[in-house]
Amino acid sequence: MSRATALKRLMTEYRELTVNAPDGITAGPISEDNFFVWEALICGPSDTAYENGIFTATMTFPTDYPLSPPTMKFTPPLFHPNIYADGRVCISILHAPGDDPNMYELASERWSPVQSVEKILLSVVSMLAEPNDESGANIEASKMWRSDREKFNAIVRAQVNQTLGL
Repeated sequence: MSRATALKRLMTEYRELTVNAPDGITAGPISEDNFFVWEALICGPSDTAYENGIFTATMTFPTDYPLSPPTMKFTPPLFHPNIYADGRVCISILHAPGDDPNMYELASERWSPVQSVEKILLSVVSMLAEPNDESGANIEASKMWRSDREKFNAIVRAQVNQTLGL
């Protein structure tokens, strides 16, 4: 798959997102000169500790997109079981296609070319609302999510306030 094919697909997905953006999500290229790096703004899901937060993430697309998934990184990083300390998102839909070498995920849960930026972003919103603490990228957050939800929520609410400049 060529870079030109990837660019055409990204332009199509961007056009679709500008017309039919899901509630609470905005995404698009950071620059018209490079459609392979996008910024996403995600509103924290209702009835969660992330509610009212506005979180920024960068999505970087490979030149063989959609055969390979993009990477996604929250900037600044979020405290969450499925987000590494450096902000990288660890979610099945962003894992390379095929069988999981660790035999944790089904191939159907991983990336495939039929996925889209919109599906990724909706999956991330769902992940914020319902973390998978059994497959933690941030072990401290995973443990706290299970054992001390009040402390976990306090840390997240402090991050929400930071995103709002409070």
